[in-house]
Order: sequence, then C-alpha cells, then structure tokens
Amino acid sequence: MAAVTAAQRPDLLEQARGELGLDPFEHVADGTHTAQPALYCASLAHYKQAGSPEGQMISGHSLGELAALVAAGALSDADGLRLAVTRGRLMEEASEGRPGAMLAVLGGDEEKVRAIAAQLGVAIGNENAPGQLVFSGDAEPIAEARKLVRGEAGAKAIRLPVSGAFHSPLMEPAVDGYREALAATEFAPPQVPVYSGVTAAPFDSDPRPTLLSALTEPIVWTATLRAMQADGAETFLETGPGDVLTGLAKRTVETAEARSLAEQETVSA
Repeated sequence: MAAVTAAQRPDLLEQARGELGLDPFEHVADGTHTAQPALYCASLAHYKQAGSPEGQMISGHSLGELAALVAAGALSDADGLRLAVTRGRLMEEASEGRPGAMLAVLGGDEEKVRAIAAQLGVAIGNENAPGQLVFSGDAEPIAEARKLVRGEAGAKAIRLPVSGAFHSPLMEPAVDGYREALAATEFAPPQVPVYSGVTAAPFDSDPRPTLLSALTEPIVWTATLRAMQADGAETFLETGPGDVLTGLAKRTVETAEARSLAEQETVSA
C-alpha cells in the first residue's frame, strides 16, 4: 500500500504526513488513528492505479465510504483525508476511554449466533456476507461470545486485531467531534449513486448524518451489495488494495461477476 501510494498519490501521502506529523504507513500498526488515513490514501492510490474506472454506482465498506464519495465527485480528496484523520483519531480516543474488541463469527446457526449476541449485550458491528458476522463490544462479553458461538452455534470465531469496538455504541464518545468535522466539510451532489453501508441505499443529498451514524451503527454490507444488484449492478470491481471485498461479493451476489483490480499494472500519471 505504501509503495502504490508513494507512486500514484504522493500528494495525499505528503498531506497525511503533514496532518499526522508522521508517515501513516510507517506507523500503520500503532492504531486506528494511523491505520485509517493510511487505508484512505491507499484506496485512492489503488483506484488511480486501476485506471480510475467509472461505475454506474459506487460503495465503500466503512471508512471506504469516504473514498467512494471522492470517486463519485461528491468530496474532495483533501477533505476526505482530513475526515479520515479526524475519524481515526476520535475512534482511537474512544477506544482508549473504554477498550473494546471485535469478533468475526463464521458459519454456524445464524439464529443462535444472533441470539448469543443479544444475550451478552454485544452489537453486531458488521454483516459482511452470508455466514459472516462481526461482534463488537466490551472485551469480557466478547471473550464469552467466542466460547458460546463455538459451543452452541457451531461457528468459527476469530478475535480481530483491532483497538476498539467499532460500529457499536462504544464509539459514542467520537460522535460529537466527528459531527463537527463533517459540518465543516463541503459536499457536492455525487455524479453516480453512492450506496451507504449503513442504510444499504444511496446517500441522501446530505451524506453527513449517515456518515456519522456509521461510527455507532452496523455496516450491513450483505444488504448493500444485494441492493446494488437489485438496482442493476451486474459486475462488481474492487479498486482498493487487496481482494477481501471481492470475496464477500462472490459469496453474497453469486449471479454477479466480481473481481479485484488491485493487481493491474500501474497506470502512469
């Protein structure tokens, strides 16, 4: 990610260094305050590397919504980076105030999996694909959930290497600060529909409330992909680093084509 960003979007990398006072890629493992700006920069760098393809509709998973809005012409890339820096910092601070955890739950009896989350009072922070949910909450009930989903629901459970309980009420301390940052940011009408991972529908004319709700509300990626397919999407192209979302799309919208463009040769500036 660092190499592609340096080659394709050195301007964003320089801005990120100025905003943070350090290189986010060199400190990407330090926490979400550096990881989010790094991922944002890499997403737009890989998008350029892929040839900046134009789609009939766009979406982004969690933080990726900012890059999606940039690609749709609704947000400047510089403003998007400032939001990514602020978002990452505020979520990191919320995590320090009340440490949390996230747990990927794969397969098993989904009804029992959801019942366990409700029983323990943990949020379902992500609905990524059929048979793939992510729990988000305080560390102690997440540890208990790991035992129960394995024993009672027949699911695999993997603790995620994150610093907080993202997309859950534990992120509430970050809301006011992010609301202020969003209010100070200009948005334009998108050139194509940009689907929110919170509502599984295109953003309204003012995307701020929905972007804000993503801090504490679940990302319903399964529903989002299916809504896009219902609205005419036949091919899903992943333009960011890696191919994780491509795999989720193949599991979720099986009749559609899905592929990653991350391995394309670099497009010259």
